[in-house]
Amino acid sequence: MTALEWKNDYKTGFSSIDHEHEQLILAINGMFAPANKARQIDTLGDIHALVEAHFALEEKIMRDSRYADYVVHKQDHDRLLEDIRDIMDDVESDRQTDIGAELQERMSSWFGNHFATLDRDLHTKLGH
Repeated sequence: MTALEWKNDYKTGFSSIDHEHEQLILAINGMFAPANKARQIDTLGDIHALVEAHFALEEKIMRDSRYADYVVHKQDHDRLLEDIRDIMDDVESDRQTDIGAELQERMSSWFGNHFATLDRDLHTKLGH
């Protein structure tokens, strides 16, 4: 099962950002491989670290460009990181048994909306 699918519509024009978006989707889709609780927590931790590093790159580009919508974009980044931490907490406390479904629900919606709106606007406004 694949939770997220890379689409050309997600391209921002920043090759480094686009590459990282594709890698994040692959990492998230890796959550659908059968795994025990410890492996799920490790994988979620890896995803969180990848997402956090990716956001640091995007936010640096926005700051360096004096991007006007930086605060709104960063707030959306912070929401996703919080969602991932919530999922990790759910797995650790056994409140979530179908981590694949939870991840698919939260991440599909977030990535689709974020890529199609905020990242697209970033690309358009910075001319890439």
